[in-house]
Amino acid sequence: MYRLDIIVPFYNEEEYLQQSVDRLVKADIHNHIYLVNNNSTDSSKQIALDISDKHHDISYLETTREQGKGVGLRCAITRVKGSHIVVHDADLEYFPEDLQALKEVSINNPAALILGSRFIGTMLRKNNYLRTKIANQVMSKFFSLTHRVSVTDVATCYKLIPLEALKSFTLKEKGFAIEIELIAKYLKTPNAEIFEVPIRYQGRTYEQGKKITFKDGFKYLYSILKY
Repeated sequence: MYRLDIIVPFYNEEEYLQQSVDRLVKADIHNHIYLVNNNSTDSSKQIALDISDKHHDISYLETTREQGKGVGLRCAITRVKGSHIVVHDADLEYFPEDLQALKEVSINNPAALILGSRFIGTMLRKNNYLRTKIANQVMSKFFSLTHRVSVTDVATCYKLIPLEALKSFTLKEKGFAIEIELIAKYLKTPNAEIFEVPIRYQGRTYEQGKKITFKDGFKYLYSILKY
């Protein structure tokens, strides 16, 4: 039976967490949601606990003292029970309604990895930093070249993957480079197949809490070669 669980890793997102989860719940595409607190020092933890108390289909989890998106993802993988999972960042850069299109493709191709691409189609998008957009496109082309596959957005948050495939390999990256590791290791599974679906995007500024940095870009490039 197809079951989609959603992992929401967060770190110091008190300003956006409630609204982000509300949008996710309203989209109504999940079986269960896991809110993963990655050592937040603001009121994000209490907000997440309050949300989980009000919803039977939302659980609260905490990571160890290690920080990073990869740490949060690994923490939740051992708890999820769905046939498939997708990650939804706790900010407001992505639109949960777009996950319905990814889910439909996944239902028809249950063994495939479905990516939400910010660079195909004509969906509404706002990139606050041109350098970030260009860097993502360059990284995607470099990844495609080195891994002999066509992927337009390797750094996308929206990656819908079968749990069975995800549990077949050991994730090691602690930070944002988990995005590269996940796709690269999936491609090594038998009969690997990737589909991309256009999604919307509303980029945050660093003043609004955007966390990925220039250094993460170099880690991405290193991980493309590493894996």
